[in-house]
Amino acid sequence: MKKYLSLFIVLALAFILNVQSVRAEDKKNEVEVKSTSTLKVETENEQEDDIKDDLREKRDSLKQEFEAKREEYKKQVESAREEAKNKLEALREKIKEEKDEAKAKIKELRIEGREKALERFDKAIERISELKDKINTQISKFETKEVNVAEAKSFVVNAETKLTEAKNKIAEINNLLATSVNELTLENKTKLRTLTQETQTLVVASHNALKDAVKSLRAAVKVKIETEKNTETTNQ
Repeated sequence: MKKYLSLFIVLALAFILNVQSVRAEDKKNEVEVKSTSTLKVETENEQEDDIKDDLREKRDSLKQEFEAKREEYKKQVESAREEAKNKLEALREKIKEEKDEAKAKIKELRIEGREKALERFDKAIERISELKDKINTQISKFETKEVNVAEAKSFVVNAETKLTEAKNKIAEINNLLATSVNELTLENKTKLRTLTQETQTLVVASHNALKDAVKSLRAAVKVKIETEKNTETTNQ
């Protein structure tokens, strides 16, 4: 009897040790599975973060490239405008060489008329530029208060683009008027009329885009105020 009892005890101990060993192995495998799963999630998150960083860098790079090209284009337009002004001034100086006083007077009046026409365009551009600067100041102000100004910025960029195109048209008009003190040919008169209409259209479009920017900014501020009110009510 003692013999069988001893054998039973040995078998029981062996069974218990085997079960403990299996449980320990299962726990080990479970830990390994969890570690692998956690590592996988962490890896996926890191990859996702890397993708977001890459996209952000590409977006910032494209934005900088666009702004650089826009600034370069603006400089070219300003340079062309200044060159055309100088040509017109040179024509005025050339009138002094005219011996016939009557002809000289006609040429002088012609140049004055052209300069006044260009001056009207310049004043319109100046007014819109001042309005754009004021709106940009307000956008910066509200952006610091965490107001969503993305749409307003987009409208301002559109206004700037139209404004730059208008300046380019004015430079073309200036060049056309600065070719000679003589009366414009029929072809040049037609071209001048077309350029004038295109310039006016661009100026109006720029002004309308700025008005849209103001509307957008007001709407964004209203949304911000309503959101803060709702948050305060919820926290009370």
